[in-house]
Amino acid sequence: MALLHPEPRPPSAPLQGEPFQATSLQRPSGAIMIPAIGGDGKDYPIEKIAAHRTGQLHWAVSVFVFDGEEMLIQRRADAKYHCGGLWANACCTHPHWGEDLAHSARRRIGEELGAVFPLSSRAVIEYEAVVSADMREHERVQIFRADIDRGQIRLRPDPDEVNELRWAPVADLMHEARATPEQFAPWFLIYLKRWRELDLDRR
Repeated sequence: MALLHPEPRPPSAPLQGEPFQATSLQRPSGAIMIPAIGGDGKDYPIEKIAAHRTGQLHWAVSVFVFDGEEMLIQRRADAKYHCGGLWANACCTHPHWGEDLAHSARRRIGEELGAVFPLSSRAVIEYEAVVSADMREHERVQIFRADIDRGQIRLRPDPDEVNELRWAPVADLMHEARATPEQFAPWFLIYLKRWRELDLDRR
């Protein structure tokens, strides 16, 4: 199966699909603030790395991109702060504090894959997973689905974020995940095991 490798992408490279405009809701120090979920159910700002070191429940988004029966997956760049070199779904991120969930999903697709396209919201699920020696995810995740024609939309992944892209049927990925789980990001293994909960089978 052919793999798509990122090529250098100039900062001004045009994005195809919906209009995209990046926002950066950060402290002056550059620390990214994301929405955590308190014991009372209310959101409050927390620094992203601190959320992962303490395992505090926080919001996240995950995007699954399909072309017919095949789903897009990405192998994360080796230099990522956790789970570098592992396969995962098309895009995962955290909304910045004050940012809409759908906007954060579109923003991150643009940043990682170089193209933004219409999304439909699906299930919201929670999971916990150890992602490094000193970090763990404890996330409430809004799932999004996108359906594209890969012949009409050019994906231009950022090599600082993505090592390679691949299209494969979900059933094949489930089989691979059972055979070689060490090649996949922990959250993606959870998603494949809880596939029906994601509400992704309807278009």
